[in-house]
Amino acid sequence: MADNQLTTTQSKLSTEKADIQELEAYPKTDLSWADKPDDDDETSAPGILGYFLKKNPSPTFIGDVARMNTYDLDPVVIKRLEKKVDLLIIPALAVCYMFYYVDKTTLSYAAIFGIKDDLNLAKSEYSWLSSIFYFGWLAWALPTNFLMQKFPLNKYLAFNIFMWGVLLMAQAASRNFTDLAVLRVLSGAFEATADPAFVLITSTWYTRPQQPTRIGYWYLANGFGIALGGLFGYGIGQINGALASWKYEFLIVGALCSAWSIFLFIFIPDSPYRTHWFTRKERLMIVSRKRNDQNLTDNREWKWDQVVEAFIDPKIYLFFLFGFTANVPNGGTSNFGTLIVKGFGFDTLQTTLMQIPYGMIISLIILLAIYVNTKLPKGNRTWLMAFTNVPTVIGFAMIAWCKSKGARLAGYWMTGASNATFVLGLSLVSGNVGGQTKKAIASAAVFLGVAAGNIVGPFLFKDDEAPGYFTGVIGCMVSRALEIVVILIFRFIFVRANRRRDRAVAEGKVSYDANLTGLEDISDWKNPAFRYIAVSRLCRHSLVSICSSCSF
Repeated sequence: MADNQLTTTQSKLSTEKADIQELEAYPKTDLSWADKPDDDDETSAPGILGYFLKKNPSPTFIGDVARMNTYDLDPVVIKRLEKKVDLLIIPALAVCYMFYYVDKTTLSYAAIFGIKDDLNLAKSEYSWLSSIFYFGWLAWALPTNFLMQKFPLNKYLAFNIFMWGVLLMAQAASRNFTDLAVLRVLSGAFEATADPAFVLITSTWYTRPQQPTRIGYWYLANGFGIALGGLFGYGIGQINGALASWKYEFLIVGALCSAWSIFLFIFIPDSPYRTHWFTRKERLMIVSRKRNDQNLTDNREWKWDQVVEAFIDPKIYLFFLFGFTANVPNGGTSNFGTLIVKGFGFDTLQTTLMQIPYGMIISLIILLAIYVNTKLPKGNRTWLMAFTNVPTVIGFAMIAWCKSKGARLAGYWMTGASNATFVLGLSLVSGNVGGQTKKAIASAAVFLGVAAGNIVGPFLFKDDEAPGYFTGVIGCMVSRALEIVVILIFRFIFVRANRRRDRAVAEGKVSYDANLTGLEDISDWKNPAFRYIAVSRLCRHSLVSICSSCSF
């Protein structure tokens, strides 16, 4: 016992000594020059429109960032700032994503609460209502990415979320297929902003190594959203009011969504350049700590040379295929999942409750994937993405061919593993594309694929095959297998490009100043300092940081 206490004491003393040495290694630096007035830190477009458009960082601010880049930042101060950023940004994005998923699954719950009968929907009309949402998304995916470049990011996101809620509440007044279809198209257009905005906000505030973990943490709300949707569904199913249960589903979720958007609009900043949550010196340090990212944080300008480059870059088309293959199954399960589970032999309320463990399993798998990502040797993120997709393939096979209720339900829950794959995949967009315009197009490509997949998915589920939907389940399984192929092609491209660039530097064919290229809005192709991320260990610090600062 005494030996154990002595060992513990020695360990604590060693830790304290290491902390002291770390502080001594970063002596206090005079940064008083950074705390000057911030009136000139942003530049606006001329005229009244400039008041509403996104403001670019001014040359003065960029110059001070470059000056800050010449200093070694105190890791203790940076860790404190990152905790503050985590508490400001991550919970807000998590709540947004939770509503985002709950919004998309309201039709699925409405289906088991009788909307098909109440609106006299024909056999194929429910599938059309599932898919038509993504026609709006598909039509608006590119324009909304363009507008995100032009307007303050958080304000633009908050406006779109407000409209999600308004249109969701309006769906409660639908009298027939036509009413609901029109509202679903409009809802899809406004929700096309969500994923690209979440990824762009993450890349604005966090370094490339930190982004996979941060994306993972707000994406955890996907699982919580599924679980919460199950609780909402069960609670709403108990309401014996004047309206049909599915109408209460639309009204309650829509009202909560719009209320949240108002909070988001008021309290969450648009960028690190100008926000009352941080002093000017802190804002400079937040941007400066991203000095190795080789990507300017934010810019209003739309660069046509990056547009051309995006359309000839194979990665952009792979991003589309990644989004497509990942979301053919999502289009099926998000709209037919409750019907599939009900077909296992559960009643309506039991079916809503079965979504709660499904959502929690998704959250646990994402957490596990993030943890494993921090422990794997260098260069294995894409391997991990492929591996996390394997249980999903197996799960769909179990739904298709197993006979017992328990085995089929277990297979359904296993299909949630693919959410971890998508989390890691989103970090490929935020971390492996340079240039703000090109990154916006890459993001649009992913979510154009998401929309196309969600359009196709529901039509694989044929009414005459209910409740087993064999064709739909097999289609989902095949799509997930193809997603693994796309991931492995990504790996080949990233590894080969990095080796080619490293070889050019080693042979003296290329030279650059990383401190200067990191402040320029240039693409990954034109930036000689840019390296594609396939590194797992880089995420370790960010996991420790967020775990120590967030308790949700």
